[in-house]
Amino acid sequence: MKHVFKNMLQTEVAITAKVEDFIAHTGPKITYTRHPLQNEFFVRSHDILFEQGITTLEINVQSWEDVPCFFGIGDKGSIPFDIFAASFYLLSRYEEYLPHVKDEHGRYPARESLAWEHGFLEVPVIDYWVRKLAVALSKRFPEENFGKRKTGYVSVMDIAVAYAYRKKGIIRTLAGTLMDITAFKINKVLERYMVLLGLKKDPYDYFEELIEAHKKYGTEALFFFLLGDYSAFDKNIPYNKGSFRTLIKSVADYHIVSLMMSYYAVNDVARLKKERKRLINIINRPVKRARARYNRLLIPDTFKDEVEAGFNEDYTMGYSNFPGFRAGTCTPFHFYDISYEIQLPLKINPFCVQDSALTAFESGEKAIAKMQELYSRIQQVGGDFITVFSNERWIEETQVNLRNVYMRWIAYVAENGTDE
Repeated sequence: MKHVFKNMLQTEVAITAKVEDFIAHTGPKITYTRHPLQNEFFVRSHDILFEQGITTLEINVQSWEDVPCFFGIGDKGSIPFDIFAASFYLLSRYEEYLPHVKDEHGRYPARESLAWEHGFLEVPVIDYWVRKLAVALSKRFPEENFGKRKTGYVSVMDIAVAYAYRKKGIIRTLAGTLMDITAFKINKVLERYMVLLGLKKDPYDYFEELIEAHKKYGTEALFFFLLGDYSAFDKNIPYNKGSFRTLIKSVADYHIVSLMMSYYAVNDVARLKKERKRLINIINRPVKRARARYNRLLIPDTFKDEVEAGFNEDYTMGYSNFPGFRAGTCTPFHFYDISYEIQLPLKINPFCVQDSALTAFESGEKAIAKMQELYSRIQQVGGDFITVFSNERWIEETQVNLRNVYMRWIAYVAENGTDE
């Protein structure tokens, strides 16, 4: 209730279970129960918010005018479904507690989700529901003013590998050279040694260009650096390399710098605390934001570990291979852990688009068109459009030039503003 009314509608509410207090109240009031008390605004409740634990639910998706919804209540309420139960189901990621087939990284696949099954993954349905709720409430209580959040754009930059060739050490350099020769990638061998000899810029080194572009377009950006130990999935430069530490400090002069949790830190709180401490020692500032390598989000354990490690914001809520709204919203929210029936002091910032999903498009034009489509939906309801881009993907040979897409995108946002 507080999330919907205070955070999204910017309206204060009081909650009571005492019938006499409710009846005595003279201002606008809403009944959320099985049956209305008087002639007040009535939302007939589904059982899910009155239960503990997880049960398998039969969900029938219907339409509220042109927006998909579920937990329908027929014509017995002021709106046709239980908006609070449906929002809770998506925000808590209820379905991710249920048995499902994980992918190769232990992640919850988009194709398992209710949103994918019923075709509303690319719609921030909760935000649409809340705007429709505001309209219905305004008709009933015309003296009330229900607010709307401003539209914002946040750029998340993943720095899992700062440099392609520089500062890797002799053993990794020789191993990389041997692999390129074995694969007959002679151009890569030449490029590697031109970079090492200072004759060419490292292909991953876009940092100065990014800072200048962000300054030019007024882009709010967060840089997440990987500081985990070397592993099959984490191959960044050693965190104690002087040049790497200097790079992180230089970026931190212009943007918020925070931690990309290494592959194994997402379910190892001791390792996560160690990585966070490394970054704090480098930038000499608090580190409160985190996101997982490969979006390796294991709900609810990853979130609980983040809280224990000292983080209060997460930027992992989204899918790597599909654009859209994993939690059904473009509004940041605090995560509710169903396993312990408690709200965690961790704000979830759901991203909408990751560059890995854009590589599936036939061209940069089509990728940008999809981003514009999603962005326009967020502008209609007010929320945050968060994208995730990585410097190491910018040199991949795909049909989509991701560097070009990103630069065009931040220019588009600057030109078109963040609110309609």
